[in-house]
Amino acid sequence: MIETAVRFFQEGGFFMYPIAVVLIIGLIVAAERYIYLSAQKITNRRDFNRLHHMIGGKDLKGALNYATESGSAMASMIGFGLQRLARRQSREEIEYAMEEGLLEVMPRLEKRTQYLSTLANISTLMGLLGTIIGLIAAFTAVAAADPSQKASLLSQSISVAMNTTAFGLMSAIPLLLIHSVLQTKTNEIIDSFEMAGIKVLNLITDGTGARPQAPAAAAARPAEPASRAANPAGSVA
Repeated sequence: MIETAVRFFQEGGFFMYPIAVVLIIGLIVAAERYIYLSAQKITNRRDFNRLHHMIGGKDLKGALNYATESGSAMASMIGFGLQRLARRQSREEIEYAMEEGLLEVMPRLEKRTQYLSTLANISTLMGLLGTIIGLIAAFTAVAAADPSQKASLLSQSISVAMNTTAFGLMSAIPLLLIHSVLQTKTNEIIDSFEMAGIKVLNLITDGTGARPQAPAAAAARPAEPASRAANPAGSVA
């Protein structure tokens, strides 16, 4: 098996080496992204449970300090909302702040994942390029060969040239599958951020008194006259 793989690689020509480099780079990126996203999922769940418990216990100062010191994506997003809450701002302002925090941490979650699809396309195109160049060299060699050997020489040259296309596809398909898995994992984390933001926002609103302001019409309505309150409708003074 190993000897067959080595022979296959050697017969593919020069372009087998760049494709192998692209595959190695893609696997390194995929491993780094998978480890990072897995660690972020665990850390975000831990920080959310901790902050949810602290906010539920009305320890807002401790929650803000923990969110500032933690440095995780979840803690950063919730920390944006807690900072607005400390300034006695409305629910809408707290919600906008948490959305801003989510937009700030999203690039860290999506970073380098798109490289995998690009590397897969490069691998496929390099395989096709290697095959075309191999075919050009094969037809050039066959043109000057003995007529009795042209058929066998041409078939052998085409077989060797097709190795680069095969290896390019063998590299591209796993990279595309890994890209899909990582993209799904990233979307799950982002969805968990949105759900956590709603839960924390409702907890802040219900537990700390940071409710929306009363409508202006109700605030501007004049008080009922004391004489009218004292004499019900239809009574005679």
